[in-house]
Amino acid sequence: MAFTAETLAADDRFLAAILHCADQMLTIYRESPRIASIFAAQQRWLMAHAGFALHYGQPDDGKSGLYSGRFIDFAVRNDIASRNTAAAFMQEMLAYRFLRPVPGPDKRTRYLEPTETAEEHFTRWLVAHLTILDSLDGGERAGKVSADPSAMMAAIQPRIARSIIGSEAVRNPGPTFNLFNWANTGGLVMDYLISRLPEFPRTAERVVVGPLSLREIREQFMISNTHLKRLLTQAANMESVGWTEPSRKGDFWLSRRFILEYWNYQAAKFAIIDAAAEAVLGPAVLDEPQARRVV
Repeated sequence: MAFTAETLAADDRFLAAILHCADQMLTIYRESPRIASIFAAQQRWLMAHAGFALHYGQPDDGKSGLYSGRFIDFAVRNDIASRNTAAAFMQEMLAYRFLRPVPGPDKRTRYLEPTETAEEHFTRWLVAHLTILDSLDGGERAGKVSADPSAMMAAIQPRIARSIIGSEAVRNPGPTFNLFNWANTGGLVMDYLISRLPEFPRTAERVVVGPLSLREIREQFMISNTHLKRLLTQAANMESVGWTEPSRKGDFWLSRRFILEYWNYQAAKFAIIDAAAEAVLGPAVLDEPQARRVV
């Protein structure tokens, strides 16, 4: 049986998992800022998942094929983006060569498909998450997907996309998470802040992460000084982040509420990924009580 969000959220080992996940996203960004920009804000991330799912064919949908009209209608119907935003995203993916035209059954429609670069990075995203799940229970999900990545992505990703798009816990985990994740590049800034956590005592109201260099963040994520300061000021006004001394001096801290929003979001996301993998690959382990025991 797949992990539940509640089981993951209650497991203290999951902190190491989410820190590793944050590091993985930052590594992808450093290697390929353009492809990582898709993961940098929730709206773009959801649109990317929607595009892949439409290309592969959603489970039980009985229809596959990606083209602008279908994608835009899907994005609007599922409250992901406006028509203009969805159309602009498609054009951007074509310009960056993450999408390309392909022949389709209807010659009047311009069909599209993800390029090898886009598929490779999305497969990497999936394998990174499955590797983390394997580390929690000794499963072999990542190895099975890596053995036949194209077929496994086509089978698993639409299930993930459908569940993520329909999940309130993933799409609306809390006000501070939403502040960062709906802002341009804000998701990467949030991953960076979380990756600085040394530990997370669950009773602590604040966790100090040490000195914070705004210049380092600006240069690393190509975010403007104005945009970054606005994000941090809004988060500070929500008492979700702050400094130990006035005027942004001293060490930086994250609030318990903010960390739990991120923690619970990751738990919900990983549970969705595990359920999709189990539906395609079968149970990850046979000794269920032992494998799922929370430590």
